[in-house]
Amino acid sequence: MKSGKVNLVEKSKKSYRVARPKQTGFSSPATHYTEPRIDLNAELITNPSATFYVRVIDNSFIDFEISENDVLIVDKSLTPKNNQLAVIVKEDAFQIERIDANSKEEMQLWGVITYVIKSVL
Repeated sequence: MKSGKVNLVEKSKKSYRVARPKQTGFSSPATHYTEPRIDLNAELITNPSATFYVRVIDNSFIDFEISENDVLIVDKSLTPKNNQLAVIVKEDAFQIERIDANSKEEMQLWGVITYVIKSVL
């Protein structure tokens, strides 16, 4: 890493899907276990090298319906649009703000929130 080159991590191209067996006779009651898992990275992330997961540690963002232990998916490569939620740096701490296109206030944008994964526990 001394040369200043940036090495990107690439998503695996291997297929981890389970091959369905050729069935003869009665089906097994456990056949539903052979279904492939949903990969949330593949489903929710469009730019992996600029996307981060952030866990919320308190209830200070309840006004945005974001609670303690929720997970935010934040994309740093997006430009925020009006009324979108974004993570900004304010007073040396991360804050969540709703973007107002008419606001004259200057803010340091960290990234745009693309998904909120809710904790139900």
